[in-house]
Amino acid sequence: MKRKKKNGIVWLEFELLGLFPEVKQAVFLNLELGEKSSPENLKHALKLLEIEKGVKLKQCHKADIKEVRGVDQTLTHFDDFDGVVTNQKEIGLLIRHADCQGAIFYDPVNHALGNVHCGWRGSVLNIYQKIIIKMKTLYGTDPSDLIVCIGPSLGPENAEFKHYKEELPESFWEFQVRPTYFDFWEISRMQLTKAGVPKEQIEIAEICTYENHKEYFSYRRNKATPHHGTLVALL
Repeated sequence: MKRKKKNGIVWLEFELLGLFPEVKQAVFLNLELGEKSSPENLKHALKLLEIEKGVKLKQCHKADIKEVRGVDQTLTHFDDFDGVVTNQKEIGLLIRHADCQGAIFYDPVNHALGNVHCGWRGSVLNIYQKIIIKMKTLYGTDPSDLIVCIGPSLGPENAEFKHYKEELPESFWEFQVRPTYFDFWEISRMQLTKAGVPKEQIEIAEICTYENHKEYFSYRRNKATPHHGTLVALL
């Protein structure tokens, strides 16, 4: 990922998405974008991407995907969704995260975009497969065309699941790096490739939010943590 800074705001950009100038993207590091953060912070984020309107979700660790066809306000809020898709230009799609994965899906053929919040519950529900199906249904997306980018999140050395036999399906058990610790980066890669996304079109940051305490928020490290935001838009 490439590191950027402007007006004191630090963010990361995915290299694969950087190949498509029509996509504006940012994973914000020092701009808090959680549920309780100031609405002004999101306005700063939108301004940085040079877009006027954005969509924010009240995430619930499930697998429902919201389609956005148009928004009238600077900030539109939708309750109880963990993913959002659109083929409209100039609409910023925001996902909040602190250990969970924020994942951008881009279909450069049909010019459709998705943004997903995926924690371990989202992985169990295979929200990545669900957003691919949603984009195929709505926009004609072929999974083999998709570019998928996953930002900083909980790494395998810190993803402990003491009760994994009750919480995780058996198909995940082979991804233990040592007893009770799981590699969700590889679980996500497995789910995406099974859904038809080529490996070379998947970018995973492989930056652990728990380990990098100076720059990243982590729910496992601090339950009262603020949240990062992944923001993306089509121009």
